[in-house]
Amino acid sequence: MEFEIERDAFADAIAWTAKGLPARPVVPVTAGVVLEVTDGAMIVSGFDFEVLNRIEVPVTDKAAGRVLVSGRLLAEIARALPPKDVRVAVEGNRLAVRCGSVRFNLPLLHIEDYPAVPVLPATSGRVRGDVFATAVAQVTAAASRDETLPMLTGVRMEIGPEALTLAATDRYRLAERHIPWTPTGPMRSTPDTSTVIVPAKTLADVAKSLGSASEVVLSMGDAADAGFLGFSAGGRQTLTRLLDGEFVKFASLWPTAVTTTVEVVVSEFIAALKRVALVAQRFAPVRLAFSEGTAQLSAEAEDESSAEEELEVGVTGEPLTIGFNAGYLLDGLAAVTTPRATLSFTEPSKPTVITPVTGLGADDPDDARDGSYRYLVMSMRLRG
Repeated sequence: MEFEIERDAFADAIAWTAKGLPARPVVPVTAGVVLEVTDGAMIVSGFDFEVLNRIEVPVTDKAAGRVLVSGRLLAEIARALPPKDVRVAVEGNRLAVRCGSVRFNLPLLHIEDYPAVPVLPATSGRVRGDVFATAVAQVTAAASRDETLPMLTGVRMEIGPEALTLAATDRYRLAERHIPWTPTGPMRSTPDTSTVIVPAKTLADVAKSLGSASEVVLSMGDAADAGFLGFSAGGRQTLTRLLDGEFVKFASLWPTAVTTTVEVVVSEFIAALKRVALVAQRFAPVRLAFSEGTAQLSAEAEDESSAEEELEVGVTGEPLTIGFNAGYLLDGLAAVTTPRATLSFTEPSKPTVITPVTGLGADDPDDARDGSYRYLVMSMRLRG
C-alpha cells in the first residue's frame, strides 16, 4: 500500500475515526484503525463491536492495500505533522509516514484478527443536518447515564412516513421532539411506523460530527435490519448497534390539564436560576414562586447560606410555588432554541412541561416554527 494525501485531510480523517475508539478495549486489535486504499480513495475505519466509524477521502494512490495500525498513536502523529503533503507506504511489517523531513514508522497489527465489520444497511431516508443536530441535542439531555438500566441510556426513535420522533428519559425528566424527514426506497410506501432504540451517547456524537452537513442519510434497511442503524454525510459514516428491549411507556406522563402557565425570557431565567442554585446543596430543590407577573427564585443550604432573585415573567392562571432540581430544569431550558419559553404547571406535586414560544423571530426561523420540542421535569418536595 502506498499513497499521498494533503496533511490536514489526513489528520482530520485519522482524528475523527480514532476519537471513537475504546479507551480500554476488551479485544486489543479494536484499538487500531484500518487503512484501506483503493480506486483513488483512502478509507479509514474503526470498530469496537458496537460502533463503526468510517471515513473516505480522495488520495493519490500508487498501490492499493489494507493494513491495521494503532489508532491513537497514528492520530497523534498526524496532528503533529508539518503543513506539507504526506506520503504513506507499507515497508515490510511497518507503516512509514513521511512528511517533509519527518519520518515515522509504526508496527502493523495483525489485521487477520480484526473483527468482521457489519455492512451499512440500505438507505432509508434523509433529514436536514441542522434540524437533526438540534433535535438530538434537545433529547439526549434527558437520557440516563446509569448503565445498570441500558434502555434508559438510549433514545427511542419512532420512524413514521413523514417524521421521526425522538424521545429519552431518565425517569426524572422526559424530552421529545418530532422532525420531518424524507423516506426513500421501500419505506416511502409503508404507512406503518416502526421503532428503534439508539444509544444516546453515540447519537449525540453523530449529531455533533455530521450535523453541519446539509443532509444526513439514515440507513436502517428493514426498520432495524441486522440490529444496526447507520448515519452518513460528507464521506463519513457511523454505524451503531441498536439496544434491545422495550422502551418505557411514557405517553401517559404528559399532563393533559394546565392550571398555570409562565412565559419567561430563556437567557434571563437561566442566568437567574444559575445564580440562585449556587447555594443549593446537591439534590436540594430550588424554590420557584410565581404570582402576578413575577417569579421569585430562592434556595438555601444547611449552613444557612441562602439566595433569592426576582424576575418579571408572564403568569397566567393560579399563583404557584414549586421546587425543582436546578440541573434538570436548566437542561430543559438550555435546549430551547427560541428566545422565550413557556412553563406549564398543574400542581406542585406534578411534573412541569417546558416548550418553546414560537413565531418570535429566532435565529433559525424553521426551528422557531417547529413547536414540537417539549421537556417534562419532575418537581421536588419543598421543606416547610
